[in-house]
Amino acid sequence: MKTKIKILTLSAFLSIAIFSEKAIACTRVVYEGLDGTIITARSMDWKTEIPANLWVFPRGIDRNGEAGNNSVKWKSKFGSVITSSWDIASSDGMNEKGLVGNLLWLAESNYPKFEKNGNQKGLAVSLWLQYVLDNFATVAEVVNALEKNDFLVVSSHIPGTAIFATVHLSVSDNTGDNAIFEYINGKLVIHHDRKFVAMTNSPTFDEQLSINSYWKGIPGTIMLPGTNRAADRFVRASYYIDAIPKTDNIRTAIASVFGVIRNCSVPLGISSVAEPNISSTRWRTVADQKNLIYYFDNVVNPNVVWVEFGKLDFSEKGKIRKLSLANNENYSGESSMNFKVTTPFQFAGLD
Repeated sequence: MKTKIKILTLSAFLSIAIFSEKAIACTRVVYEGLDGTIITARSMDWKTEIPANLWVFPRGIDRNGEAGNNSVKWKSKFGSVITSSWDIASSDGMNEKGLVGNLLWLAESNYPKFEKNGNQKGLAVSLWLQYVLDNFATVAEVVNALEKNDFLVVSSHIPGTAIFATVHLSVSDNTGDNAIFEYINGKLVIHHDRKFVAMTNSPTFDEQLSINSYWKGIPGTIMLPGTNRAADRFVRASYYIDAIPKTDNIRTAIASVFGVIRNCSVPLGISSVAEPNISSTRWRTVADQKNLIYYFDNVVNPNVVWVEFGKLDFSEKGKIRKLSLANNENYSGESSMNFKVTTPFQFAGLD
């Protein structure tokens, strides 16, 4: 009888996951090894091409929140390397202090009501991750700042589409601390604990934790859920990121983490008209937060590229640079020398 109840409960959770997802289905994991080895990885899944480029942003860039007359304004305190989506948003990245941010889709997101030219300060969701990387060195700092609700994160349609951008944000730092930020029913919900090492898109993070609690009672060496759905990917990510060897051998650790995020990826060409939550993986990133190295893996290229922060100029005299990847340009290995000085992209604002 108890087994039957557990199965019915799991089925309910899976149903929530299946029908709440939309066009994107990503996964994110954080690995903690030995001697301060912290690595964060994520996959980007999308039904169509989602052009990505790598950007180097130095300190001292003046920014505004692109949310109308009363947008949040700031000057970047820290340099960062980010992955852009369509060159209108920062969707992934790491700053020079080892703080990593990842934007993942969350269909259940519901942002606060906001008047574009009203009196309340606003930040367009396209800049949410960049704001965090520009201003903070640790997860605790991010949590302390965002929980004050000094401004509203607000969203809009992806330019040129009918898709309303609904995302949640994960952050991790070089101590292994983690936090997840979601807007649910117009309110910011923060989940802050170093044990929150796995995350997918839908359902909301509290429901992901409930799903994982069920599977904790079933040894992963005996059975793990194997579909491409978010709930199943979350369980596999949570299990494998804990099961791989805990080591300070960075070559082994990076390879192991790549293995986990690839295990949670969706093969190119796999999609389902009946289940729009299943989308092909387009690219993956792995961030070595101890040694400050950022890896990018385009699934249609045979080579992984990476950038060593020690070879970049993040000073205020440094230049904004871009590594063009949107046309599947193929690089190999450490690629900081291939970044070109260029004009920064324009972050998407509100409709």
